[in-house]
Amino acid sequence: MEPVVGQVVTVFRSRLRPDAVQAYTGDAEQVAELARGMSGYVEHKIFVADDGERVTVVTFADEQSHRGWRDHPGHRAAQRRGIDGYYQTYSIQVGTTAYASAFTRA
Repeated sequence: MEPVVGQVVTVFRSRLRPDAVQAYTGDAEQVAELARGMSGYVEHKIFVADDGERVTVVTFADEQSHRGWRDHPGHRAAQRRGIDGYYQTYSIQVGTTAYASAFTRA
């Protein structure tokens, strides 16, 4: 992937309630599929730390495509279910890349 200045990157950190893993899994798959189908989608990665914290990094090509995903009714509904039902904690940081670099060993 060639890094592009101006991409919008969302970092979503969360911890689940112990009784909510199954409900979360279905919504997470649905939201990931939604993101992959949106115009301007670049990629997303999900990481789970040993202490249970989850970090999802989602990248869109520009602010307009990011807003489309952020405001999509299916995404908003999943967010509400998470707040109401399965997140113990969460935080979101969104930023636009001012500089990017990459290296791939051939």
